[in-house]
Amino acid sequence: MALKVKLIEYTPNPERVIAAAAKLCYSASGIDEIAEKLTEENTEKFLNMLVSYGHESPIEHVSFTFAIEGVSRSLTHQLVRHRIASFSQQSQRYVKLKQFEYVIPDSVKADEEAKKIFIETMEKCQEAYNMLSDRLKEKYVNEGMTNSAAEKKAIEDARYVFPNACETKIVVTMNARSLMNFFRHRCCSRAQWEIRALASEMLKQVKLVAPVLFKYAGPSCLKGSCTEGKMSCGKINEMRKLYLDI
Repeated sequence: MALKVKLIEYTPNPERVIAAAAKLCYSASGIDEIAEKLTEENTEKFLNMLVSYGHESPIEHVSFTFAIEGVSRSLTHQLVRHRIASFSQQSQRYVKLKQFEYVIPDSVKADEEAKKIFIETMEKCQEAYNMLSDRLKEKYVNEGMTNSAAEKKAIEDARYVFPNACETKIVVTMNARSLMNFFRHRCCSRAQWEIRALASEMLKQVKLVAPVLFKYAGPSCLKGSCTEGKMSCGKINEMRKLYLDI
C-alpha cells in the first residue's frame, strides 16, 4: 500500500500568529495594536530574523494535523517517540483485520525470491490470525459471552501474530517547534527509509502553507554542519539542495 499523507488542519495564518506572539515579547503595545501593524512584508522579515536567531518558543503557538495512511507499524513505533505530539492510531483491538495490508521494503521488492518469501510470510500471519480469532471467539462464546464481546476479546490477543510490516493509519498533530525537531531527525539520510519518506512529504505540505517558517526546515546539515559525527553520510551539498528545493 502506498504512502498517503494529507495536511487536514492547521492554525489559520500560522506565520502571522507567530510574528504577533514573538513581537509581543519585545513590545510595550498590546496584541491588537501589534496585529494591526503586521503586513505580509514585515511578517516575513520578522520571521526570517526570528528563525536566524534560533528563537523557537513562539513557533509553538501554531500546530499542524496530518492524516497518514499506508505506513507500517514499524514506522509508527518510531513516530510515537516524538513525544510532544498527539496521536490517534487505528486500533487492532477494535478493528478486525480480515485481510491486513502490509508495507514491502523496496529492497525486498527488487529481489523476486525475497519478495516471494515476504508475501508468503504475510499470508501465514493472516491465516494464523484468522484461526486464532475464530478459536478464541468460540471459546469465549461457550463461556457465556455475547458474539461482539467475544470477538473483541479474541482479536485483541490474536493480533499478536501480526508483523511490523502491518499497514496502519494514524492522525498526528504537532506544533511547529516539534515539527522542526521531527524534520531535523527524520529527514536525515541516516533515518530509516520509510519515516524519512513520511517526513519529506510532511515537509512539502507545511511549506505550502507556511513557506517562510519552514524555509530552512529539514536535516540539521541544512543550515549548519552535520551533527552525526563519524556516522555522517558525507553528502551535505546534495542534502541541502534536496531539501531547499522542496
